[in-house]
Amino acid sequence: MEVRGPVIWMLLICCIFGNIIGSHNNDFVEAKSFSKSEDLEIEKRLKTINKPAVKVIKTIDGEIYGCVDFFKQPAFDHTSMKNPTYHNKMLSIWKGMRETETNNTAFGYLWENGVGCPIGMVPIQRVTKEDLLRLDSFGDNHKPRGSWNTTTYDPNVVPHKHHFAVARTKKNIGKRFNGVSMEVCITAPKVKPAQWSSSRLHFQIGNGFLQVGLTVNPMLYEDKQPRTFVYTNSGGRSCFNNYCDAGMIVIRHDYPLGMALPASIRGAETSNYAKFNVYKEVKYGWWLQYGVNPLVIGLWPEHRFQQSYGNYIEWGGEVSSASLPSP
Repeated sequence: MEVRGPVIWMLLICCIFGNIIGSHNNDFVEAKSFSKSEDLEIEKRLKTINKPAVKVIKTIDGEIYGCVDFFKQPAFDHTSMKNPTYHNKMLSIWKGMRETETNNTAFGYLWENGVGCPIGMVPIQRVTKEDLLRLDSFGDNHKPRGSWNTTTYDPNVVPHKHHFAVARTKKNIGKRFNGVSMEVCITAPKVKPAQWSSSRLHFQIGNGFLQVGLTVNPMLYEDKQPRTFVYTNSGGRSCFNNYCDAGMIVIRHDYPLGMALPASIRGAETSNYAKFNVYKEVKYGWWLQYGVNPLVIGLWPEHRFQQSYGNYIEWGGEVSSASLPSP
């Protein structure tokens, strides 16, 4: 794969994820009522995510995923994917998947069946109406963001709601970035029900951005387990994991995006950290690699974003909370 331009690497210290939250809040969660038209819209979104599955499988923690045909995953419902040229590029990826040996199960240990989905399929987490209602209860103040406004370069902080502890590239330096990497310890910071805490890589691409990393988010998942996550903001839309068609295209048949990391991983001396690589490849777009020995798990087409290069990068902790003072 051809990669051009600067690629930035960073090792994150373990304490960022675990210690960014240092006090308590009032367990406040905003409530919202929905009209009939909004209910219909949610049902439509459920159909986009919960596509008919060839088979349904479980992670070792019992979370449910559907094995969906590569071309029927939510990301292919995006209008930009109707372009025949790019669809043909995706076809070449699919053929490569089909040619992969059936014993290629690098992430098979995460599944009850020890394998994941059949080759040519991708695992998409099954969601409920209640899951989407929780997601929609996020106000703009609770959604992931960068710590700086990339237009004005003022601090991008909502008092008592959103806090950061990050390292970042210099503002307005005019450089173009074609890749970035992060290594982070897997921990489970203590959060309250109306909080979330993430250790993430934030990669700004024009007026959109990508975030990848680890999160503890009881607002979204109703638990306090660390999970891998992907957050996409492009074309004026945002998406957690595969919860809409604006999300990342899943490549692997055996990696469960959004899964709760098993206790065996969190406690293992040799694998209690995770690596995330995002890099540009000229033919396809932005690739995501993950793992102790990182493997490609997903892709964002270049045409989803305003420009073809990254212009700003952050590494570190991000917290959303209803009432915590600024750290």
